[in-house]
Amino acid sequence: MKHWLLPTFGAFVLWGFWSFIPKITTRYISPRSAILFEVMGGVLVATMVLFTLKFKPDIHLKGVLLAMTTGGLGFLGALCYLYAVSKGPVSLIAILTALSPVITVTLSVIFLNETISLKQGFGIVLGLAAMILICT
Repeated sequence: MKHWLLPTFGAFVLWGFWSFIPKITTRYISPRSAILFEVMGGVLVATMVLFTLKFKPDIHLKGVLLAMTTGGLGFLGALCYLYAVSKGPVSLIAILTALSPVITVTLSVIFLNETISLKQGFGIVLGLAAMILICT
């Protein structure tokens, strides 16, 4: 089995729950309050990881800044998601936001010189078509 497959499946399952629970959360608290408690949950996970690193994380300025940017973008995206599910159907919103890899692939091709096959490109086009069909 490929070494990346198990963590990929873990992300798939965890993010499936992650995209569902906010619909229920925002029935009880506002999106702005929810994001604060999500951050607290993130701090708990970060604390556990810090223990596994024996309180000695890798430090490289560029890596730290990129990681912090990623965290900021992730939580801003989560806040947008919370607002969306508080006002609309989570079943559609989850599908639309799950198409974010189209942006990832585009950035990877442009900035990292990664390549995609014709078949993969066709899949991306179908994903964009799905987004249009879902929104209309």
